[in-house]
Amino acid sequence: MAKIAVIERKCVGCGICQSSCPFGAIDMKDGKPELNAACRVCGICVRNCPESAIVRLETRTQSVDKKAWNDILVFAEISGGRLHPVVTELIGKARELAGPLGFEVHAVLVGHGLEGAAEELTHYGLGKIAVYDDPQLGYFRADAYADCVEAEIKRLKPSVVLTGATSLGRSLAPRVATRFHTGLTADCTTLMLRENTDLVQIRPAFGGNIMAQIITGNTRPQFATVRYKVMNPCVREEKQSGEILMRPVPENVYASRITCLSVVPVPPVKSISDAEVLVVGGRGLQKEEDLRLVQDLAKQLGGDWATTRPLVEKGWAGNERQIGLSGRTVRPKLIITCGVSGAIQFVACMNGSEHIVAINTDPDAPIFQVAHIAIVGDLYDVVPRLMESLKGGGRA
Repeated sequence: MAKIAVIERKCVGCGICQSSCPFGAIDMKDGKPELNAACRVCGICVRNCPESAIVRLETRTQSVDKKAWNDILVFAEISGGRLHPVVTELIGKARELAGPLGFEVHAVLVGHGLEGAAEELTHYGLGKIAVYDDPQLGYFRADAYADCVEAEIKRLKPSVVLTGATSLGRSLAPRVATRFHTGLTADCTTLMLRENTDLVQIRPAFGGNIMAQIITGNTRPQFATVRYKVMNPCVREEKQSGEILMRPVPENVYASRITCLSVVPVPPVKSISDAEVLVVGGRGLQKEEDLRLVQDLAKQLGGDWATTRPLVEKGWAGNERQIGLSGRTVRPKLIITCGVSGAIQFVACMNGSEHIVAINTDPDAPIFQVAHIAIVGDLYDVVPRLMESLKGGGRA
């Protein structure tokens, strides 16, 4: 691992390092630079320091005994009193990864009133189902939940820990990973497990311009978060299996300084992630009013409509309508893209759809590489003809 260090006897307090840092990771205190948590160890400050007062230090991480860490642990999140649907997707992927290595898949539940959820988990081919059930865990507190998951990891010593990339999961996973001084890869789109138990974690990086392959080779456990609708869900089995284990709640939970003042239920809202048919408008739309074409086709098909990031940035739609890394992940039975080029950050969040129809004037558009049906044409001509055909029940 690497880190940035400041040689104070050489530093003259010029502030060039602070102004050159693209991440705002350097604060000037008493005329001297101090690095904060935003540092990415990019080395720009090292190159720009005129006094050579900033250096990059390489530290050697002692490799862990990988044979001591086995199996896969899934954090089974509870949402609205029930298992979050991402849990069955995580279990499905975990079982797929575990099979070739002979690993077992376990789950950990944290909350209050978990009897039903624990019982439901016995239908998904798990080994141990650890339950931390206490009134103090009735609402999410990052420190208290982290204490419970940490305790279970210390008991099981799993090689891999999978968490949903939900609001709760994104808060919990980095806290637990930090406690074990190990790595965490967020929003993974592909996971593979090597024979040496290294987890290959693939996700879009640098604004979606590349697909990064990340490996945590020297530490355990290996943490990864996965978005809802990215992986195939595990099939529920009628036969029950697995051992439900009621765990004692760590004492730190009761010492938490976080208290709940009130709970305001969020009214359920319709999400494009749940739609079975989606029509998507992209940069090919010339003006905001043209979204009506997309909306009308979606309505005619009995589905919902969505957009790409450029349209959200123009203010034509809200973020809840966006498909992509900074929006939603979808896996409908049918998706029709209209004027969408197919940037990698968009494709990564919809390429699991059962049927993909793409309409674009550019025959070399990247979207055609994942489309099952490619229509090279102007959406302003194709979409009206398609809707007319649907009305008449004939061919476009």
